[in-house]
Amino acid sequence: MHKIRKPKLGQNFLVDDTARHRIADSLGDLSQRTVIEIGPGHGAITDILANRCRRLIAIELDTSLAKELQFRFRERPNVQVLETDVLKTNLAAFVEHGETLDVIGNLPYYITSDILLHLFAAAPVLGRAALMMQREVADRVSAAPGVRDYGLLSATTQMYAQVDNLFTLSPEAFDPPPDVYSTVLRLLFAPRFAELQVDPVGFDKFLKQAFAQKRKTLRNNLRSAGMEPAELDARWPSEIPPEARSEQLSLEDMTHLYRNLSGGS
Repeated sequence: MHKIRKPKLGQNFLVDDTARHRIADSLGDLSQRTVIEIGPGHGAITDILANRCRRLIAIELDTSLAKELQFRFRERPNVQVLETDVLKTNLAAFVEHGETLDVIGNLPYYITSDILLHLFAAAPVLGRAALMMQREVADRVSAAPGVRDYGLLSATTQMYAQVDNLFTLSPEAFDPPPDVYSTVLRLLFAPRFAELQVDPVGFDKFLKQAFAQKRKTLRNNLRSAGMEPAELDARWPSEIPPEARSEQLSLEDMTHLYRNLSGGS
């Protein structure tokens, strides 16, 4: 058993044996897959993955932890431990022979959204992901339209991937125990931009405008973003109530509105 040292960089190390196997199991058969592990820490899940996947690339920012893992897996040719920042890593560079990559990781609470956005930017080369994050963030990521937690992060994520809420872990599953519960989500990357006939850059910008102030109606948020009331009146779809709020609308409704306002069909 590895001695757990005082954490930095927002680290809480997974020590629950059942949980680490459940997380690894959630990606299914990895025998022919390349897996990117984000923040492996002391290697609780790395140990399992090293025996299951064709190729494992563990990305660890902490110098001491990276060196620990590099030494432990020095005789495992299928395991590569990189001491680097995942947010500065070009994930597409790890693709071989046209494959897609799987991702697994315990995401630091303070940069969860940044890492998710980084993964979305690489969505064309990603297959599946099993990601652990603060329960409140996971609830927002997986929320459906019409519920309180649904917002910009929900809509953005669900434009890039299908989301399954798998299970939640108590603080006692970690050392040191965090002050929050953690939830594991599985993402199946399947961007919907082509299906819903919108361009990713333009629609991402539109979503930010639409969800800018949660207490405002969608129409008022778009007016605040500089859209003229007369244009909104002329192009507003009849099936969307004039006083609708962004969190009430499905992605199909939002993309329909976006196409109308952009001059599309």
